[in-house]
Amino acid sequence: MLHGIDVSSHQSTFDADGLAFVFIKATEGRSYINPKQTSQASRARKAGCVVGFYHFLWPGNISAQARYFVEKCASQKHDLLAVDWETTGSGTRASNAEKDRFIREVKKLRPTHRVMLYCNRNFWLNYDTTSYAGDGLWIADYVTAGKPRIKAKWRIHQYTDRPLDKDVANFSSKSALQAWADPSRAALTADEEAEDVADVHTAEDGADET
Repeated sequence: MLHGIDVSSHQSTFDADGLAFVFIKATEGRSYINPKQTSQASRARKAGCVVGFYHFLWPGNISAQARYFVEKCASQKHDLLAVDWETTGSGTRASNAEKDRFIREVKKLRPTHRVMLYCNRNFWLNYDTTSYAGDGLWIADYVTAGKPRIKAKWRIHQYTDRPLDKDVANFSSKSALQAWADPSRAALTADEEAEDVADVHTAEDGADET
C-alpha cells in the first residue's frame, strides 16, 4: 500500500517527503478556486508524488461545474481527478444522478485523466444507488488504514483526518500508480469494468453497517 494525503487551502504548507501521492482541492461549486493549488501541486511534484485534484460538488448546474473544474484546476497531463461527494456547508447534497453525471462530464472533457469518486462510507452505503465511481472509488472511513468497512473494490482509503487527511492507495508501488494514472497505458478492459460494477452492490447488501 502507498501512503498519501489530501489537502485544501487550509494546509498551505505540508511535508510530502516519503509520500506517494497528494490530492489537492481545486474548486467548489461554480465560484470557489483554491488560490494555493498551484504552489501546493509544485511542492508535491518536487517531492516526486503523483498529484491529484478534486472538486467539491454542489447540487445543480452539473455541466457548468464540470467545466469550471477542468478549466480552473492546475492539473497537468495524467494527474488524477476526483469529485468530492458529501454534504455541503448549507446541508444539501448532490443526488446520485448528479454525481454520476459530473464524473461522466469530466471524463468526456479530460479523456487523458483518471476520474475518481470520493465519498464517505455513509454516502456509499446509503445514498449511492448505481455503484458508479468513474475510474475508481476513494472511500473515507476512519478505521485501520487499508481496511474500510465496505465490500466494494476501492483504490484509495482516507483513514483519518488528524492532524490532516491521510490516505492509502491500493497499489503495489508508485510506478504502478503512475502507470494506472495514464488511461492509455493501463486502462481496464470493458469486461473488467462491467464485472466491477456488477459485483459492487451485491456485495454491499451484506456489508456490516456498524
